[in-house]
Amino acid sequence: MGDMSIASVGAHDQPDMMRYMPHTAESSSAQKPGQLPAEAQKEVEDLKKRDREVRQHELAHMIAGGQYVRGGPTYTYKIGPDGQRYAVGGEVQIDTSEIPDDPEVTLKKMQVVERVALAPKDPSGQDYRVAAQARQQEMKARAELAQQKETPATADDKSPDEPKVSGVNIQI
Repeated sequence: MGDMSIASVGAHDQPDMMRYMPHTAESSSAQKPGQLPAEAQKEVEDLKKRDREVRQHELAHMIAGGQYVRGGPTYTYKIGPDGQRYAVGGEVQIDTSEIPDDPEVTLKKMQVVERVALAPKDPSGQDYRVAAQARQQEMKARAELAQQKETPATADDKSPDEPKVSGVNIQI
């Protein structure tokens, strides 16, 4: 499996990622120098709100992720009408790989991965996909554990009451 991204709604979901071109003096004669038109001010407020949401979302993943988080969050930015960068999307890389030959540890790890994916108060579509993948890996690990319990014991694992085969002699 490897690493997967747990992401908030990102830039690919935002229709307009272009730089806002401020109005000229002719287009807004009532505007004071250095002040944005009302429409642009609303856009800045919306971008500030989105920036806070994205950062809180990714922080929730980081806090819940512990040892399985790979690095810090990365963000996609949009330049607002005020020239500032605002986070409009983000992601956190998380290790979703199975632990080779250890389904019990894999099971525990996938339970953590699922909690990490669903940690934000409003998980994204990608978060739900990662959680679903973790549940599938949990089921696989449970099946492997059940199979290990059903596998017959080897001669060395037999109890002292069971006959042991030694060459051609049977000890009872």
